Amino acid sequence: MSVKLCVVSNAGGSGKTTLCVHLAYLMSKRGFSVALIDLDPQGSLSLFCGLTPPHPEKTTAAVLRDNFNGEWPLVKCWVEHTDKVEVCQGGLILTQTTQEIASHARGSYLLADRLQDYPLLHNFIIFDCPATLGPLPLIALAASTHILVPVQLEPKSIQGSAKLLEWLYLYKKQLRLKPEPELIGFIPNQYDAKRAAQRQLLESLPEKLAQINIKCFPAIRDSAEFVNASAQGLPLPLYRPSHPASRDLKKIADELSKLIAKK
Repeated sequence: MSVKLCVVSNAGGSGKTTLCVHLAYLMSKRGFSVALIDLDPQGSLSLFCGLTPPHPEKTTAAVLRDNFNGEWPLVKCWVEHTDKVEVCQGGLILTQTTQEIASHARGSYLLADRLQDYPLLHNFIIFDCPATLGPLPLIALAASTHILVPVQLEPKSIQGSAKLLEWLYLYKKQLRLKPEPELIGFIPNQYDAKRAAQRQLLESLPEKLAQINIKCFPAIRDSAEFVNASAQGLPLPLYRPSHPASRDLKKIADELSKLIAKK
């Protein structure tokens, strides 16, 4: 069975796509196969993976149409370094898909239906969601087995995360998901230890999350090298293997490896 991981945040710039890309690469280096499913109309995943923007008929939008025939439009990335990561690309066509989902009889379950009717055999399927709480994150939630939430250490982002939790718990119940996807934890992202406000938020966040039985992972530091690597279409461990920020994601990768062992 696959781990279907929904990476979701209702705040733009929280590092969702960067997290998806790096987790995909790290899991591939541990021997796992990974499918990255882009549900974001911005299509940043293609850029971060070094891929050419796709034709609209070769995107996730095509997968969600009623005439989908089971041929997933997957493209391999970083082929000189791994053969275990494939991407189903997104793009602006997903804006139209959002409207189609809203009027579809199986709207919220479309992605889950596709994965049930035409299963992907990868160990990990990672959904990169847009920064909204609309139809596209909702179909990812309905299709997922696990959830990760990246959060910036800023008051506005922290407050937005409370609304995200309300959304998660509401729709897990309304969609009658069985079993319910497990919230693995929050990931403090883009952490700058030189900023007192961020240090204070990082000190208080784990305790607040523990009160509602949510795990807080170690922070991922803020580094311009993440941006530089993404501009080259590479994860940081390939762009700058010795950079210390590459190690920040290890504990998350360890946790994901345990999920496969459980399955």
